[in-house]
Amino acid sequence: MSETDEKIIYQDADPVALPENAFRELAADEHYRPLMHPARDYREATPYSVAVGLILAVIFSAAAAYLGLRVGQVFEAAIPIAIIAVGLSGALKKDNPLGQNVIIQSIGACSGVIVAGAIFTLPALYILQAKYPDITVNFMEIFLSSLFGGILGIVFFIPFRKYFVKDMHGRYPFPEATATTQVLSSSQSAGSNSGQAKLLLVASLIGGVYDYVVATFGLWAEKVSTAAFGWGAAIADKTKVVVSCNTGAALLGLGYIVGLKYAFVIFAGSAFVWWVIIPLLGAYGSPEMVAMAPDDIFRDTARLIGIGGIAMAGIIGIIKSWSIITQAAGLAVREFKGGAATAKKPVRWQLDISMKHIVAFIVIALVAVFIFFWAGVLHNFWQAVVAWVVVTLIAFLFTTVAANAIAIVGTNPVSGMTLMTLIVASAIFVAVGISGTSGIVASMIIGGVVCTALSMAGGFVTDLKVGYWLGSTPRVQERWKFLGTLVSALTVGGIIMLLNNVYGFSGPDALVAPQANAMAKVIEPIMMGGQTPWTLYITGAVLALLLNWLGVPALAFCLGMFIPMDLNAPLLVGGAISWWVSTRSADKELNDARRDRGTLVSSGLIAGGALFGVFAALTRFLGYEPVVDMPVELNQILGIVAYLLIIIYLAVVSLKATRKA
Repeated sequence: MSETDEKIIYQDADPVALPENAFRELAADEHYRPLMHPARDYREATPYSVAVGLILAVIFSAAAAYLGLRVGQVFEAAIPIAIIAVGLSGALKKDNPLGQNVIIQSIGACSGVIVAGAIFTLPALYILQAKYPDITVNFMEIFLSSLFGGILGIVFFIPFRKYFVKDMHGRYPFPEATATTQVLSSSQSAGSNSGQAKLLLVASLIGGVYDYVVATFGLWAEKVSTAAFGWGAAIADKTKVVVSCNTGAALLGLGYIVGLKYAFVIFAGSAFVWWVIIPLLGAYGSPEMVAMAPDDIFRDTARLIGIGGIAMAGIIGIIKSWSIITQAAGLAVREFKGGAATAKKPVRWQLDISMKHIVAFIVIALVAVFIFFWAGVLHNFWQAVVAWVVVTLIAFLFTTVAANAIAIVGTNPVSGMTLMTLIVASAIFVAVGISGTSGIVASMIIGGVVCTALSMAGGFVTDLKVGYWLGSTPRVQERWKFLGTLVSALTVGGIIMLLNNVYGFSGPDALVAPQANAMAKVIEPIMMGGQTPWTLYITGAVLALLLNWLGVPALAFCLGMFIPMDLNAPLLVGGAISWWVSTRSADKELNDARRDRGTLVSSGLIAGGALFGVFAALTRFLGYEPVVDMPVELNQILGIVAYLLIIIYLAVVSLKATRKA
């Protein structure tokens, strides 16, 4: 289709709501029309949007790092920032603010992904420093690790943007991007469409207040589990079988958007671990394991099988998407040779940074990373070369894996992929003479680069999918993402060092940092001569191969094995509701309307849960600890009742949709 044809297709006025084909696959002759006209120019990167985006990047980088390390909760920044952007533009009476709000969200969202990459890995250095005093950490190591990782995530993903956000339209659920898009598009709502904005607002308040009350005051159980009842505890003690489910509204909405297909596969992975692997280990494992609780078996042993599965599923995904990788590389070569010079210019809506510039940025970034490894970390040329090759290959190849995970379930298994990266990289480093405490420092800094790169790739696909649905210019989002990454990396580096000085990462009152503690636990035995559970990793890898052979989505299944059951079960519940409300009628259009209304409500539940989750974490930090003065079983029953009420709300409101005219 030529540029002229595209302009003819999109000559209508800007709509005020997302088209009905926004979340489904397109027919062969069908086109998607975003809210902002693809062939017109809009105000996007302005002094206002860039300044607000950077301010929010600083605020949310500090808040996410602080709360993630202090109370062990890492919240997603994209949705709260989108809510703030919409509210601020409304308060300032900005005219047609959608384009600027997308840029605010895109820049500000750098905070969450940079924070995840940094706090999942780098605090492990402080944790191990308490045991090995010769380990040193400085600001530049933290800052450059986060900065270079973020930049690699950006430049490695841009060549895949068109494939993930345009070519695969409707094939992935993109739950977080869906919720963010619904929030941002609410600023366009007017007249007859104000009902959708009101519905989104009401759902956000219900979901937010619901999640805040349970997380802050504990009026009902946030996690219902059979092990909390006497009969269930007896079963768990004897057979290690446990059934658990988080009662949060946000996770319920997430499951609705994920849909029954992927939710079922994810839960199947969780059920396999909790109802097969853990009982087997509890019955036939070592005497120490037989005496362990199911949660401990999962954390220390069974979960590691999932890590091996995620790694192998990632390799399978790389092989399957090799044609996409080579296509991106081929485009770069053709542009360098001038083969694309006469090609038609894409409409604004599909305009990326030129591939020539991307390749140049990649070269500059990789040279800078090598110099950092050589001069700042390893101080040995050939060891730096090995580290550089490992980081480059893993960060580039696993970019598509991180993007796939976010597109399917809205959760980036970055900690699992980083653990596997650390294991493989550390084994290679030991082979080339990098070991001991110097090896620990090198592995964690290098792991921080990879972790941040994969975190950024997963977060960036969300930003660009939001921009695609709304009609932003990809090139504008891509350019300003670099500045957001720089500011977020500076903030995170300072916050981590400040928190270490004030609280520390070791001792009775230390920061929680659960992911970093896991990284430290994995890296220490490799570098200091301990045992590594290769058998568990290989078992997961073989399982992923079998799943792929059987036609089961291996990444989704292994994600279910890695993520705790109580976080996977709500996905199945939400997916079942989505299926139920969209199959009640013989009228397909009515079913579609009900499904879409449920998607809007679910987006509100996610948005409210994300925003009020920040408030709940702040409340806990300020010193409030809930005192639940009721029997555990009563608290569990109230949790079940509250969860049923929020399920009924989602289902009933979705069914109120009417057939579109």
